[in-house]
Amino acid sequence: MTDASAVQPFDETASDEALDDLRRRLVATRWPDDPADAGWSLGTDVDYLRDLVAYWADGFDWRAQEATLSRLPRFRSTVDGLSIHFVHARAVAGSDRAVPLLLNHGWPDSFWRFTKVIDLLTDPAAHGGDPADAFDVVVPDMPGYGYSETPAGAALDSKAVAALWAALMSRLGYESFVTAGGDIGSGVSRYLALDFPSQVRAVHRTDAGVPAPDQDTSLLTAPERRWLDESAHWTATEGAYNAMHRTKPQTAAFGLTDSPVGLAAWIIEKLRSWSERGLDAYARDEILTLVTMYWLTGTIGSSMRMYNANAAIPAAEQKRFVEVPSGFTVFPGEITHPPREWMERVANTVRVTEAPRGGHFAAFEEPEVYVDELREFFRPFRG
Repeated sequence: MTDASAVQPFDETASDEALDDLRRRLVATRWPDDPADAGWSLGTDVDYLRDLVAYWADGFDWRAQEATLSRLPRFRSTVDGLSIHFVHARAVAGSDRAVPLLLNHGWPDSFWRFTKVIDLLTDPAAHGGDPADAFDVVVPDMPGYGYSETPAGAALDSKAVAALWAALMSRLGYESFVTAGGDIGSGVSRYLALDFPSQVRAVHRTDAGVPAPDQDTSLLTAPERRWLDESAHWTATEGAYNAMHRTKPQTAAFGLTDSPVGLAAWIIEKLRSWSERGLDAYARDEILTLVTMYWLTGTIGSSMRMYNANAAIPAAEQKRFVEVPSGFTVFPGEITHPPREWMERVANTVRVTEAPRGGHFAAFEEPEVYVDELREFFRPFRG
């Protein structure tokens, strides 16, 4: 049973002062020059962001978004000394075979990544699915993201976050569960399976990690080496943010924490380049809900520091093989596309599929496709 005394309802309301300050900063933005015909080729497009910021300042209704988010069953609980915010949405009444599902977000997002799939997962019958596929869904914000507390010292790495989530699931009364994630959340899901195999029945991921720094890549297959070459090209052309996050995140944090427009530029460029349909995958209000959450919680710096923490994970940890049954979905708009050989090299891979559409933020871009993938993969592990 859930330890009710340790889990409290959560409903955050931003102060009028915070929203007034945000608008003042938006209106007072000092804009960079706009090189002719640059568009998105050098980073965030100035004309696009000018239009969006004008709407953010005088059209976007944060209170309406707050009201929508407040309808989710959101809670807070202190786990290992950190106050953790999470969604805990139970399957609809009568779903006696519901399986607990822990969803792990990545960067630059939060529980926001999974807001579109929660109802589909908890009440499949209401959305044309089989009621036997219902899940109890838990979606935490990682420490230093969204509404979860930021550690006072060094950021936690994915392995440490996995230990927090194992404790959280036990507190919620789940002796065993399945888990899924993308981006950094894939790593958290992986460490849950590695370190808590008696609790985790199966794990689904949308990416499979990369070789450890000391791995002998000469032993890889030709498809694996082609994938690494493609990944190296992507890193050289698109990976500057990653190098900054891993090495000097605090330097970037000053500007991104002080300027809402700088924050928006940093996040929105990633939404565009990592989504299969670019910014067409999102409504303006959806984009601004994510960015405004980062602004109001002041968590852009703490979220970036997790890259630095993960970079320090020992190579031996990075090379451990996942024995828990694993499934992977490759989305066409994802950053890289590892071959099945790599997935089988790193995990007890029982299912690999190629989705028809979607990108890095698949759960938000294409919620129905993502949910179908989870339903199909986890069906044999319902117990």
